[in-house]
Amino acid sequence: MELWIPITIGAALFQTIRTALQQKLKAQLSTNGANFVRYVYGAPLSILMLVLLLTLGNRVLPDWDWRFVAWAALGGMGQIIATSLLIYTFELRNFTVGTAYSKTETIQIALFGTLFLNAHLGWLAWVGIAICLVGVLVLSVKGDTKGLRSIIMGWTQKAALVGVAAGTFFSVAALGIRQAIEALPSGDFMIKAIFTLALMNTIQTVVMGAWLLAREPGEVSRVIKSWRTSSIVGFTSVMGSAGWALGFALQNPALVRAVGQVELVFTFLASRYMLHERPSLGEFSGAILVVGGVVMVLLGR
Repeated sequence: MELWIPITIGAALFQTIRTALQQKLKAQLSTNGANFVRYVYGAPLSILMLVLLLTLGNRVLPDWDWRFVAWAALGGMGQIIATSLLIYTFELRNFTVGTAYSKTETIQIALFGTLFLNAHLGWLAWVGIAICLVGVLVLSVKGDTKGLRSIIMGWTQKAALVGVAAGTFFSVAALGIRQAIEALPSGDFMIKAIFTLALMNTIQTVVMGAWLLAREPGEVSRVIKSWRTSSIVGFTSVMGSAGWALGFALQNPALVRAVGQVELVFTFLASRYMLHERPSLGEFSGAILVVGGVVMVLLGR
């Protein structure tokens, strides 16, 4: 098995855990505060990972220039904007519908990569990505055919447009990270990925911290007071982000994100075996579609 596949699956697992923990933090913090937590507590950990690679791993920091910084900043800003748009989509409709629309990210990454970055995919991979998207839609509405019809027929509604825009900026973030990594002329995939992540998290912390200080006075102090839960969110966030960055360093981001859709299968399994919820036939079908689509992506890559 190629290394990027288990790395991507691990990233999806950490992302699932991080999202669940952030939902708990929403009771203590604002939406932007809960978003800020992943950067302010994640940045020190990503910097620590970089220091450990340089010292214990006997690696050297790669040469870098303004292109690397620009791409890393683009990836970081794309991630922040995408998250804000996604949250706004939840307000317009609900969590299920917003998630479904934002998951168009995978196809958008593939399109952008093909059009602008010369990252072409085989036809079987394209079919696999499409099947993953259908599986995501089915899982998002819990197999309800009426809910699925509502999503498919509502692409011109405001919620749909904002949700797809969230997917667009998530794809910008993924491609920005990939291009930042490729802008580094030396070093192995690990030092390139973690260096990119450390810089991106630092930029995100400074930008979003300044925003909160200016627009939501007192929120930063609440973030600090919630350090027990927030630090765990930061850890799971940086582990997930590190996994995505390492995956992007090794493989086409479209393929990485397609395999990363197993995140929804993790959620499905958790609801079944941890919460003892009985899945519907539609939910089971959605999980099978996601897994089958991932297999097709791997075969057609």
